[in-house]
Amino acid sequence: METAGSLDPEEICNQLLSLRGISSEASDAFLRPRLDDVTLESVGLSDDACQTIIRRIKTAVEHNEQIVVYGDYDVDGITASAILWETLHVLTPRVVPYIPHRIDEGYGLSKKGIDQLSLKYPQGGVLITVDNGIVAHEAVGYAHEHQWDVIITDHHAPSETLPDAYAIFHTTRLCGAGVAYLLRNRILASMDHPHVPSHLDLVALATVADLVPLTGANRTLLHFGLKKLQNDTSLRPGLRALYQEAGISAHEIDTYHIGHIIAPRLNAMGRLESAMDSLRLLCTRDTKRAEDLAHLLGETNRGRQLLTMEGSLRAIERQRKYADAAQLIIEVGKYEEGIIGLIAGRLVEEYYRPSIVISKGEAVSKASARSVKGFNIIETIRAHDHMLINAGGHPMAAGFTIATERIDEFVRTLQEASRSMLTEIILERERVIDLLLPLSAVDISLYTKLRELAPFGMGNPEPVFMSEGVQLSSVRTVGKEKNHISCDAETGDGYRVSLIGFNLADEIRNIDTSQGVDIVYTIGQNTWNGRSKLQLTLKDIRQHTAG
Repeated sequence: METAGSLDPEEICNQLLSLRGISSEASDAFLRPRLDDVTLESVGLSDDACQTIIRRIKTAVEHNEQIVVYGDYDVDGITASAILWETLHVLTPRVVPYIPHRIDEGYGLSKKGIDQLSLKYPQGGVLITVDNGIVAHEAVGYAHEHQWDVIITDHHAPSETLPDAYAIFHTTRLCGAGVAYLLRNRILASMDHPHVPSHLDLVALATVADLVPLTGANRTLLHFGLKKLQNDTSLRPGLRALYQEAGISAHEIDTYHIGHIIAPRLNAMGRLESAMDSLRLLCTRDTKRAEDLAHLLGETNRGRQLLTMEGSLRAIERQRKYADAAQLIIEVGKYEEGIIGLIAGRLVEEYYRPSIVISKGEAVSKASARSVKGFNIIETIRAHDHMLINAGGHPMAAGFTIATERIDEFVRTLQEASRSMLTEIILERERVIDLLLPLSAVDISLYTKLRELAPFGMGNPEPVFMSEGVQLSSVRTVGKEKNHISCDAETGDGYRVSLIGFNLADEIRNIDTSQGVDIVYTIGQNTWNGRSKLQLTLKDIRQHTAG
């Protein structure tokens, strides 16, 4: 933690940029991103592969071949499917989206999915994956046997060899929707069809939901995508209906609303029902249809929340004995396949250990994993993939399928292999504080200047400050369970600002606030009845000690 070198808002922001590794030369591009800077070359996508894909699509359009956009059931896969389907539908009516069923078909391109498509389209055609396919070696070969030319667009970590596809358009620097968006741009440019929705709104949803770093191209795409999501007059009917169902307004949409309110609703269908309804919501132009689908997504999400809470409580209770153990947490049980990733995430939150949750089936079991900073979970899993049916994902999140009879062997092997890798440094939950700052420096001008650093999220966290020797007044517990606190913070010269601290009621009871406190916080605004005021969100609080 550094001490603020200046109390001037602009200088504070410059210091924050420096702490994030952004030089003064690069700060202009960070603060004023340009969409033109996002190119294939800048994100590591192949121009040759792009040209190959465009030529094949042109041939398919000219010969009236069937085209299938083969997506995935999470937000990234759904939005990527919408982007490419809407783009190609301008060129040909013979294009359909396909989202696999999580339970019946599993993740990504599969033989079952290909069989379904081949029954409907026995002549085959062009199959374009979005947000999947980079490890689908066997499925790609199977598709070839059924007369499908497979084009892979993906962003997941590849295995040592690539599938034998017609073309591969791949980078790990974007989300799947970002990859689809850049392909969409080149398709439209080559075929002179500019009058298509910008799709930046969908890219923004996926960029946040898929937790890609909000730096470089991702930050730029999100910056412009948020403007689309905040523009009520040009919103897709489905998104407008989803906002209304969730009780939020377009002008307030930011990364928090995407990650905690919008994305869970879009994801819920793929977790418990069919993700095709989420895709229909995004693509429909019918207002009544949009409202009905938004209601369905909201209801399904509430059911998902209940299942997640029950499953998480059960998993946490079963794993208490591992709370202090420097090892992976691997939980095996009869869990709904659609929520095991969420449960794994809750275990990481509770114990700060890489966590794997396995939904145990009679013959085949599905697993989802979440990790902590510094521990590459997909690399660890793939080191033992001879025990698995398949595996895929990112360094921080992964999934795999395993024969049930091999679970015990796999758990023992993985625990033993990871024991030396999980060092104390990796397993220490760190509280990152950017700057030590006098409370008197926190005002509306600083808040306004800090907003230039937004959007915040993975790779570009919201700035966290610490102020020492603060006096608290009007301290009270709030919330249904009285586990949050609300109060005012004051300085000796009479400056005052309001604070809200979530889940800090227990901490405040053990502090003598009359002796002053040190607070860790982020700076925000609270709006009520059309009036806004500065409000700090407490992250931590402790007794102040002089010296």
